[in-house]
Amino acid sequence: MVHKPLLSLSTLAAALLFHGTAQAQQSNAAAPLPQDDATLPQASHGYATDIVVTARRRSETSQEIPVAISVVGGAQLDSTGAFNVGRLQQLAPTLQFYSSNPRNTAVNIRGIGVPFGLTSDGFEQGVGIYVDDVYYSRVASATFDFLDVAQIEVLRGPQGTLYGKNTTAGAINITTNQPTFDFEGKAEISVGNLNFKQAKAAISGPLSETLAARIAVSSTSRRGTIYNVTTDKWIQSQDNLGLRGQLLWKPTDNFSATLVGDYSQQDAVCCGSVYVRTGATQRPLNRQFAALAAAQNYAPPSTNPFDRLTDLDASLNAGNVIGGAALRVKWDIGPGTLTSVTAWRTWDWKPENDRDFTGLPIVTLSQNPSQQDQYTQELRYNYSGRQFDLVLGAFAFDQRIDTQGTEQHGAASSRWTINPSNPLSNDPSVLNGLTARNTQYLKSTSLALFGQLGWKVTDALTIQPGVRLNYDKKQGFYQRRVFDGQGVEIFATDTGAVRAAQLGVFTPQLSAPEASNWNFSYDLTVSYRLAPDVLTYATYAKTFKTVGINQNGLPTDASGNPVAAAGQIKPEQVQHFEAGIKAQFWDRRATLNLSAFRTDIKDYQATVNNGQFGVLRGYLANADKVRSQGVEVDFSVRPSDRFNAYVNGAYTDTTYRKFVDAPCPPELSGGTAAGTNTPSAPGTPGGLSPANCDISGQRLPGVSEWSFSFGAEGNVPANVLGQDGELYLGYDGSYRSSFSSNASPSAYTWIGGYSLSNVRLGFRTDAGLDIFGWVRNAFDEDYFEQLFVGPGNTGLIAGLPGDPRTWGATVKVSF
Repeated sequence: MVHKPLLSLSTLAAALLFHGTAQAQQSNAAAPLPQDDATLPQASHGYATDIVVTARRRSETSQEIPVAISVVGGAQLDSTGAFNVGRLQQLAPTLQFYSSNPRNTAVNIRGIGVPFGLTSDGFEQGVGIYVDDVYYSRVASATFDFLDVAQIEVLRGPQGTLYGKNTTAGAINITTNQPTFDFEGKAEISVGNLNFKQAKAAISGPLSETLAARIAVSSTSRRGTIYNVTTDKWIQSQDNLGLRGQLLWKPTDNFSATLVGDYSQQDAVCCGSVYVRTGATQRPLNRQFAALAAAQNYAPPSTNPFDRLTDLDASLNAGNVIGGAALRVKWDIGPGTLTSVTAWRTWDWKPENDRDFTGLPIVTLSQNPSQQDQYTQELRYNYSGRQFDLVLGAFAFDQRIDTQGTEQHGAASSRWTINPSNPLSNDPSVLNGLTARNTQYLKSTSLALFGQLGWKVTDALTIQPGVRLNYDKKQGFYQRRVFDGQGVEIFATDTGAVRAAQLGVFTPQLSAPEASNWNFSYDLTVSYRLAPDVLTYATYAKTFKTVGINQNGLPTDASGNPVAAAGQIKPEQVQHFEAGIKAQFWDRRATLNLSAFRTDIKDYQATVNNGQFGVLRGYLANADKVRSQGVEVDFSVRPSDRFNAYVNGAYTDTTYRKFVDAPCPPELSGGTAAGTNTPSAPGTPGGLSPANCDISGQRLPGVSEWSFSFGAEGNVPANVLGQDGELYLGYDGSYRSSFSSNASPSAYTWIGGYSLSNVRLGFRTDAGLDIFGWVRNAFDEDYFEQLFVGPGNTGLIAGLPGDPRTWGATVKVSF
């Protein structure tokens, strides 16, 4: 129940002394980037203090700049167990994170950024992920553990005039701890239930008078949370390893060069689902889930999804390697600073999936391993003067992704997939072994010039215009070849009843989409300081998300023919308005930030799904108009060093303003094509189904209207075993209201709102030792992270339950 943790919070408020996120909020002028040779002050255990960010390419406190930004320090990430982006969203209510596996991961801000559902390589991310100035194009990086992080800054709203890669929804900027010329180090070990084990360590120090190095390592393992009765294994496990090394050369005070290398890998038994329910579609009753399952004497292992039982029969794996190298050079030239960031990154994805969501051998193999290489180069010059500030930059990005896909059907597929009126449905050999092999690649190039000017008209008034010129080019290739169970290749021109049944599942296809475009973006921010600690602002931004291509093949029409016109997806055109105020009071013990925003997107790039086995399960299309608007409030208070608390909230209304040719939800799918006739009522067996649906006015998937994070921490001085320090008690909670888990909202895929509570109790010493116990999801709330519509319009709904209650202990030492 949602109310249980909220009531418990109110009754325990005197005891659960909150610990919170240091948050600051304003418009969207730019995105924070890390300092090259300085250590950022930690946003750790105090939340109404000054927090230093580099949102405008120079060190400023978060309350001084007109930027919509949430800041979380490394110490808080450690104490709250927020060791990846998925857990970070519990501290930042405007951030949404969804992941059915590392590749199919979505990171959104204010409900927009990347389409919810199956991922396509053919479009750009609307939310950029940056680590020490380096752009991570693969959103899979969001599933890895944070490694030796000093600070994370979450930017809300369009970016680009101070960023290398253009991002239209926001950015997550991660700053790691830098090499130091003083010897220092830290180590951390955590253990918990579900056989959870996590170890982290970092060490830094001088190699000579001009050289310093830093090395960090992290390892996480945990048993899965779903038991597979077929394989006798737990799935949804964690198995992460990360390494990062940095070498700093600083021959003079005005020059530094940092060489960075990192490597991270995952090898989890992942990613599966559980049976949730069925919902009536417009297929005939004998082709819906209940009848199809009964025909093969099949029943799911449990109809209660929170029994956490599944019977998936295909192999599951989420092998994932990501890494790279970067050279960051900073040189003070004249009155400003020239910065160069040269980087290479690679990604190797080796998945195994079960795409029929059942224990029957329908789809016995489903995998799309990918290999990616990217190269980036950014140059920027930063000048900061008494009246003017200026940033000028250039950015180049080159990427290639190769994918080799295989999908194979098994002995149960004929009965499940072929119409029962066809005698071939009783012949397992027709589809047993039927295999589709896909070969594809994507080449992507991006070039940009950008700049921003800050003009201090008076001590109170600042005008800040910014511009960006961008060129993008994409070249894709996709080929699908089809083979029967004997390995004989099947062609689209083949005839005969057996071949017709096989081609109804997989159709050969060849496409080579290509697109390029130029766009010009600009923004204008005006800020006015009403009082020394009260800043107001207003921002207008017009920006673009570049053209996309249907890289995973083309959608097909009712006859199974590819729709060639769908190869290219139009660029998004974004207009953004924002206004707000940020204030500190009570001698800066308290901070209150308010903002209101509206983002209108023309030609929103959406991922849409087709429920049939034989056509693409996900492809790109443009929704005519989308709007995201809302209000955000961030409040934190720290009356003394012994207590701090925070409450952050967001109301987000994100809807399709116009999307008249959207894919239909399952209750309006699977029947006979309606054509010019009136479609049947939703869920009418054997009914008439529309070719597409008008979902204008409905909410985008994955977006809760209401979301909150709240918490506190209190401490008292203590001496334990002769060690001076403090005993502390902390609480962090989050709440989100209901949201849709399907591209086109369906009555079957709404996820109810839920609240999560995390508690910790510990002792930290003045000498750098910290020992604490923790409980996450303390009230053992049952909730779903995602719901999935099963293939074939059978009405099957599967889901991914969120983590149950977990508990453990952590020991940290710093020196």
